[in-house]
Amino acid sequence: MIYLVVVALYLCLLIAVSLYRSRQVKTQDDFMVAGRSVPWYLLVGTLTCTWIGSGSLFGGAGRGFREGFSALWMSAGAWVGIAIVYFLAGRVRRIAQYTVPDILETRYHPAARLLGTLAIVIAYLTIAGYQFIGGGRLLNILYPAIDPDTGKAIVCGLVILFTVTAGMLSIVSLDIFNGLIIIIAIALAAPLALSGAGGWTALTETLPASHFSVTGRLGVSSAIGLFLPTLFLLMGESSMYQKFFAAKDENAARKAVIGMIVGVVLVETLLDTTAIFAAGTYWHDPAFRAADGTFNQQATETVLLVLARNNLPVLAGSLLLAGAVAIVFSTATTFLMVPSTSFARDIYQRFIDPGVSESKLILFQRIMIVLLALTALLVTTRFESILDMALYAYTMVGAAVTPALLAAFLWKRVTPTGGVLSIAAGIVTTIAFGVLASGGMTHLDLGLFRMPLDYDYIIYPAATASVLSLVVGSLATAPSPEELSNRFVTN
Repeated sequence: MIYLVVVALYLCLLIAVSLYRSRQVKTQDDFMVAGRSVPWYLLVGTLTCTWIGSGSLFGGAGRGFREGFSALWMSAGAWVGIAIVYFLAGRVRRIAQYTVPDILETRYHPAARLLGTLAIVIAYLTIAGYQFIGGGRLLNILYPAIDPDTGKAIVCGLVILFTVTAGMLSIVSLDIFNGLIIIIAIALAAPLALSGAGGWTALTETLPASHFSVTGRLGVSSAIGLFLPTLFLLMGESSMYQKFFAAKDENAARKAVIGMIVGVVLVETLLDTTAIFAAGTYWHDPAFRAADGTFNQQATETVLLVLARNNLPVLAGSLLLAGAVAIVFSTATTFLMVPSTSFARDIYQRFIDPGVSESKLILFQRIMIVLLALTALLVTTRFESILDMALYAYTMVGAAVTPALLAAFLWKRVTPTGGVLSIAAGIVTTIAFGVLASGGMTHLDLGLFRMPLDYDYIIYPAATASVLSLVVGSLATAPSPEELSNRFVTN
């Protein structure tokens, strides 16, 4: 009962702060980009909390349970991506837009804005959806009378309430506290989980040797298949850019990226490591196995919550469960803010009502948050696991948006045609892969080789199609005006 009380109190705190901050929302800047006044240390907290979501807490941890330290390849893509983004953060803040599609239209064409918005909406509703799944599983573990489907509906409703009140202002306000809770909780849980497994020697005797190898049981191609989606997503991650727009200046944006690198590396490594330590305790537990003896993927994705509820001291377990709430809510709210901002800014204000008042635009965005959250709830029925949802969403952004976005800042020769073709090719290829995979096919015969229709490999065809379209489309058309390309490429 103590765990349920802790989680309930934490949720009440989140909602109370959100309602308080809602009184400060006066303008479009306040709701969408927190008034463009966020200092670097608050930006570190909100950037880190945005990235550490249910994909890490459930998908990454479940992968760590099943496959060992090779699961960190998924996290490593983000680490490299953040380092690259460091060199772009100042330029992004200088442009001072609201959304990534703003950038795509400015550099390319209105069609790039529309296609970019489509890719972001599809991806981010998928990401928001698996936050609801994670939250539902959390409620089920805390109070078994609530089944996971009912739980995810409850979480969806609470996330809507939190997000519609103060928008980005409420998210930024709480994320520094959320970040501290997450770090303290997982730092306590890791050594306790190792001790519960009997120590390092017992752990290595219980788990397969592949758990401790660099690329794991599945090998190099699977490892790179995990690495690339997170790398590409991070470099085109719209919520991160939207938070750069919220920074008070270019210097604050750059400092925040450095802090984000430290925070993400620390938390992601601790999450996966704790799950691997927990595997030493639960490796032979039938609750994590299917009837045929193989692992139940959905069950393994709850390993950290089961550990917190059943095998940690009350204080450590309560902190880890509160950290889980922080992870779910921080990520879910952000990933509803971004597509709702895109609809409000990139569709409604840009094409339907350019002269809309700020109050009406904020109302429209609040309505969109509700509608998008309900749509995300429906999306959760399309996938078998959180990890599959994460890889699909990461690839949708990483293949469709990232190549064109990076080219805008790094390649003077890129043209509107190349940018638009790249985004379209990434969207179409990612959707096509998802349709084939969900249809029961296991491989696609391409003549020279057979490509597995497993989400570990989705990035390969999608990124290839996008980059080729970008390069060929740009080289086949006339260069952009010098003054436009210089605005993006010049430091």
